[in-house]
Amino acid sequence: QVQLVESGGGSVQAGGSLRLSCAASGRAFNGYTMAWFRQAPGKEREFVAVISWSGGSTEYTDSGKGRFTISRDNGKRKVYLQMKSLNPEDTAVYSCASKLGGQLGARPREYDYWGQGTQVTVSS
Repeated sequence: QVQLVESGGGSVQAGGSLRLSCAASGRAFNGYTMAWFRQAPGKEREFVAVISWSGGSTEYTDSGKGRFTISRDNGKRKVYLQMKSLNPEDTAVYSCASKLGGQLGARPREYDYWGQGTQVTVSS
């Protein structure tokens, strides 16, 4: 089992920044692909960013490219999502997810473990 706990959410004004963190416990963190997803009220969960177990490969949703940066610290068993130039459309519950090794993935069903999420609210 892998337990994931997100933190760092909050309320910011448009144009602001936030840094989300996801702490993993349980099975080894190394070897797990980690991703961030988000879900806004009334909408389906959508992919935000993913990082390979080594940190050498990343992918982003188109709306996040140039604004979001995903990173990880395997020694601390954490993954981060740095977000800048936030806008109201970024308002959602952000969740981290993990899957053992393999290819980067953007579909929620590919992931085995999920955190409970942290709320991000961006006001105009």
